Amino acid sequence: MKVKHYSDILLEEVTMEGSRKAKIRWLISEKDKAPNFAMRMFEVEPGGFTPYHSHSWEHENFIVEGNGALVTEDGELPFKPGDVIFVDPHMKHNYKNTGETTLKFLCLIPLGKPAKKVKKNINPFAAGKANNC
Repeated sequence: MKVKHYSDILLEEVTMEGSRKAKIRWLISEKDKAPNFAMRMFEVEPGGFTPYHSHSWEHENFIVEGNGALVTEDGELPFKPGDVIFVDPHMKHNYKNTGETTLKFLCLIPLGKPAKKVKKNINPFAAGKANNC
């Protein structure tokens, strides 16, 4: 169990190439023995942004403070405090601060790699054998 004010958690620079004026707090992570998800808070200064990237997992976001835009290949989608965002796996994206104050948002991600869907082969002859023949 963990009960802690977010401001007591270390605020670190986002060091991934392509970011500017972006910081992160790992609010809940593997260090806390969380088995499935990590909760992070990003803080992006005016004029800043996170890296433009994609990956195999989803993002689930809640905008706490500030105004910004989710940037995707389809354009920019503005957001404000109280908005929720779902970013699909493999979608190229970043978050940019379009306001005059610090943008703060929660971002939840899975800790492990997402399970791959395996198509089960129901053809008994696919492996070259059926009933030990």
